[in-house]
Amino acid sequence: MRVVILTTPDAQPLDVAGPHEVFALAERKLRELGRENGGGYDVRVVTMGTSRYVTGRLGLSIVAKGSYKTVTGDIDTLLVVGGMEPWSVHGKPAVLNWIRRKASKVRRLAGVCTGAFVLAEAGLLDGRRATTHWYFCQQLASRYSKVKVDAEPIFVADGNIYTCAGVTSGMDLALAFVEEDFGADVAVRIARAYVMFLRRPGGQSQFSAPMSFNASSQSSMNRLQVWILDHLADNLTVERLAAQAKMSPRHFARVFARDFQMTPGEYLDRVRVEAARKRLEDTDETVDQIAASVGLGTASTMRRAFLRLLDITPADYRARFRLRQSGESG
Repeated sequence: MRVVILTTPDAQPLDVAGPHEVFALAERKLRELGRENGGGYDVRVVTMGTSRYVTGRLGLSIVAKGSYKTVTGDIDTLLVVGGMEPWSVHGKPAVLNWIRRKASKVRRLAGVCTGAFVLAEAGLLDGRRATTHWYFCQQLASRYSKVKVDAEPIFVADGNIYTCAGVTSGMDLALAFVEEDFGADVAVRIARAYVMFLRRPGGQSQFSAPMSFNASSQSSMNRLQVWILDHLADNLTVERLAAQAKMSPRHFARVFARDFQMTPGEYLDRVRVEAARKRLEDTDETVDQIAASVGLGTASTMRRAFLRLLDITPADYRARFRLRQSGESG
């Protein structure tokens, strides 16, 4: 099956290389299982511009096969990878028209990380549920009002169109495609080879609090976010938050919902769970101690919050994601 990875010149290399490696390893794992005629993937990386180089901001570069204009023949799966300036796709009708034409013919179309912006600009996400990296979710929702943006999952499927949060979640999405095409036995072998979960615990959540999506560092909401982090253990009522933001409670609630697409209470729950999970990873504190320190009160309240937001208990989260074991240094 032919996979084409179409990438912007400023994409992060891991968004490109991660899915590529998952697809590329499938043929070897099929042979290990005695399925020599089981197929595999023919993977090709092409760019949206004339340059073959894909250069991320941290200095690592990938050399693509060529421009999208060199692609001929049928495509089974098309992955569109965005860059760190997702709005730069504006004013590039040729590549958008090419994606629209291919979209009607491919079996699967996917936007990796800010590739969702490219698909949205092409009108392919109108009326569909989609996601992107949590940092860009609010921009995606505000720029493309017809897209039903969900900031929670690491990837979303709506019909034959997929979007994902990018970075390592691009590998999760590619692994899901492998499982769909060749079965769990092949996918499990690839997951083991790359030390991945076949399916991540935590309800496939991005495991990240919605911090500072696109607010100016001088904005009242941005300053409030920083203040909240310093006062998580306090009783943070809407009235207190509004006073800190120098707004009336009613006006504050409206502005907050507009800027963050959630209520202040929902936001506080997410930020507190984020802070708690970091403490579970990094410290030896008990769940009761952590719950009190981040404003979740008791261990039972924290457990309910984790199950509601991450679909995993604090104990299970610590067992799977802890960075060091008790008694170890480093």
